[in-house]
Amino acid sequence: MTLAAAASLLAVANAAAAAEVSIYTTREPGLIQPLLDAFSKSSGITINTVFLKDGLAERVASEGESSPADILMTVDAGNLVDLVDKGVTQPVESAVLNEAIPAQLRDAKGNWFGLSMRARVVYAAKDLDLQTLNYEDLSDPKWKGKICIRSGQHPYNTALFADHIAHYGAEATEKWLAGIKDNLARKAAGGDREGAKDILGGVCDIAIANSYYVGLMRSGRGGEEQKKWGDGIKVILPTFKNDGTHVNISGAAVAKHAPHKEEAIKLLEFLVSDEAQKIYAQANYEYPVKANIAADPIIAELGALKVDSKPLTEIVGHRKEASELVDKVGFDN
Repeated sequence: MTLAAAASLLAVANAAAAAEVSIYTTREPGLIQPLLDAFSKSSGITINTVFLKDGLAERVASEGESSPADILMTVDAGNLVDLVDKGVTQPVESAVLNEAIPAQLRDAKGNWFGLSMRARVVYAAKDLDLQTLNYEDLSDPKWKGKICIRSGQHPYNTALFADHIAHYGAEATEKWLAGIKDNLARKAAGGDREGAKDILGGVCDIAIANSYYVGLMRSGRGGEEQKKWGDGIKVILPTFKNDGTHVNISGAAVAKHAPHKEEAIKLLEFLVSDEAQKIYAQANYEYPVKANIAADPIIAELGALKVDSKPLTEIVGHRKEASELVDKVGFDN
């Protein structure tokens, strides 16, 4: 082997050894670690993870062109859109991502991509004669004093309310929210799992909550008490009339100044592979975004999920309006 050839091989080897991706994430690292481990094992690419409880966009913006961030990962479509609006992402062209992820769950310009879903569902008392439900029905006076929900200003709820605006407009949504407010069994507060607890305690008959908490409760991950809450309710996948169930996402974007853009795209493409989507389903009790991958058995038992057709970008555009309506009707008072 010539000296030049040896040097060339050494350069290739060094480049491969140096391949890495740096992730800034607001998700607890433990939730995504199985995915990252699988990617590193299959690709040989090292992953560096920085957990940020908040201030993700501000951190990346302050670092500017010297930022080591390659991928920005967070929960809630609104947070992903905020990253774009603050100028810290860049568009990505990937046939793999576009084919795997439904159009309404990703940015049309490739600035962010949904990687897993959680549905906004209804927990109900097991003895309640209720098999199906439309979101619109939640304002029906027949539910007066029977609904539990967390704060209307929580992102899980403002996203649902924004979706209602996207379907019916602000005026109809204001009336709908006022109707739900009148139907509350207690003040809008607490967390989603408390809805299940309060149903068992006889406080309310139904609660609006996220699907993945059912997996966390019924699996026993939250402890024996929470397992009783999860086992003590039935779960309904509500829909908008003539449409589907409201979902939100966990997702990611490539950072504007990503020093390892090629590796970052490889990681994103891995995260929508069959292998990774199965891990999402098993590790976090979230719905895969890829249509051919089954949800975890606990979540699959909830029934077939028909995802609402409204693009998340359109829904997110109504967040501020939804938040203002929450205050206007005194939802949390």
